[in-house]
Amino acid sequence: MFLQQKLNDLKSPIKIAFIGCGKFISMFLSQYNQLQKIKIDSIIDLDIERAKKNCKKSGLSSLTINEINFSDSLDKVIDREIDIFIEATGNPIVGTVHAKKIINKGRHVILVNVEADVVCGKYLSDLAKENNVVCSMAYGDQPSLIMEQVEWARINGFHVTCAGKGTKYHPSFEYSTPDTVWDHYGLTKEKAEIESGMNPKMFNSFTCGDKSAIEMAAVSNASNLSCPTNGLTFPSIGVYDIAKKLIPKTIDGLLDFDGQVEVISSIDENKKDIPNDLRWGVYIVIKGQNEYVKNCFKDYGMVTDHTGTFSAIWRPYHYIGLELAQSIYSIALEKKPTGSTQFYNAEVACYAKKKLKAGEILDGEGGFCARGKLTTSKNSKIKKLLPLGLSDGAVLKRDIDIDEIISLDDVTLDIPADVIDAREYQYRLAI
Repeated sequence: MFLQQKLNDLKSPIKIAFIGCGKFISMFLSQYNQLQKIKIDSIIDLDIERAKKNCKKSGLSSLTINEINFSDSLDKVIDREIDIFIEATGNPIVGTVHAKKIINKGRHVILVNVEADVVCGKYLSDLAKENNVVCSMAYGDQPSLIMEQVEWARINGFHVTCAGKGTKYHPSFEYSTPDTVWDHYGLTKEKAEIESGMNPKMFNSFTCGDKSAIEMAAVSNASNLSCPTNGLTFPSIGVYDIAKKLIPKTIDGLLDFDGQVEVISSIDENKKDIPNDLRWGVYIVIKGQNEYVKNCFKDYGMVTDHTGTFSAIWRPYHYIGLELAQSIYSIALEKKPTGSTQFYNAEVACYAKKKLKAGEILDGEGGFCARGKLTTSKNSKIKKLLPLGLSDGAVLKRDIDIDEIISLDDVTLDIPADVIDAREYQYRLAI
């Protein structure tokens, strides 16, 4: 609504390029024919034929597909007249290298690649400011939608007590692998992989808790909200109990801090669906700062805790790539990100899913070897923890027991200089 008039006045199309053409981007492509003044200039993917098939499957005509410049390398596209690049490879190391190149060329970048945002986001955000461009979260992904709610609350004078999302989580899922993911997720292998094109390793990240840790690290780094003391706890909470339970422990709630992130589960300890769950949605808990505000909560039927001090708002669904145009328009028309990293508060540490042997190669987020747990950047720096986002391809120097934390000293890494520089920049900020 607020962007529509500026969009009507726009003379030239917004030229965009995608890096990676998987599920998220395919969802955007399915909306493309209905969008105003956005033009796909290029699609970069290592498998160009697969990318073209995804375009066709998403509803693009042969004529439209033929007008797109396909390439297998960002370097072959970087000098084209493109306004916004959308990095959607899901690889934090590759994504960081791509984002740095794009920003240094004076172009805007949207990080669908939240993994890169968590590993090197503060560095990239500061670099974007230096180059007078935008490095943004992707609208449609839960971190961006959470940040929209956080910004709304703070602009209107509310204190944000908690922010987060829902998911389907059980402690036993932490050991899930790409071979077992669909049993936990609730889909058949055929439906997930053949009909919907879902990547089992990526979706296992949602199941085993990796993605929740990654996304809450991103929210913490964007909002300055704290991490829970011992990582996410995934309490089983329905929407009408959010304001009653996601409040500080000092007033009979579950939170370590008055102002933190947390993820709630849609199932109970017996893996049964709970009533009024928020599996697909996002939420915030806000605090009324005076008695008049508390009375307003009551007068207008807002759900509160027993004291009437805390209330909650939530959005039951996120529409993923179907909503990405919001980021594109926000950047092109107002030069505003839809959420961006402003702090270096949080990391995702690596824990062994099984007994690992010296010489074994780790396989990163959602894989067979390790799982991620939310921690503070200070703790990560002091203990020299291996970030989950740097673990894919890391070679173990020693045997690791199941559930043992993995440190940087335990592995040999082969990562680009750009990522090393970014990590060193961020480490200097961790206090």
